[in-house]
Amino acid sequence: MVWATEDDTRAFAARLAAHSALANASIELHGDLGAGKTTFVRHLLRALGVQGRVKSPTYAVVEPHEVPGLAIWHFDFFRFNDPREWEDAGFRDIFAGPGLKLAEWPEKAAGLLPGADLVIRIEALADESRNVTLLARTPVGRELLQ
Repeated sequence: MVWATEDDTRAFAARLAAHSALANASIELHGDLGAGKTTFVRHLLRALGVQGRVKSPTYAVVEPHEVPGLAIWHFDFFRFNDPREWEDAGFRDIFAGPGLKLAEWPEKAAGLLPGADLVIRIEALADESRNVTLLARTPVGRELLQ
């Protein structure tokens, strides 16, 4: 699909937020710097009811959010380089528990992350639009794309 404008990104995020299956989904976000991964996450979190500032967890690696009935974990593994940090930070427990997990730069934690339900690849095009590829890897992922 193509997101011609940020409004298209917002609209897709709102449609995704409406799915009850999202409550325990794991979503990987792939794309170069500036592709729009964090922008998409911000729109998704807003659509889910997250209030206040939504910042990128680039330095903290993870930012937790919560709305009534839903725990959300936003990961950014861009600066992740020590597999010991995975265990020390309790990431294994987070991914094994309930809640929505959103992972930017998942390739930096390769071999540690459990399989994602949905993979979103975002490519910024010269005209400022985004080419987006969606891949469902589980029944939950397929439900999210319906």
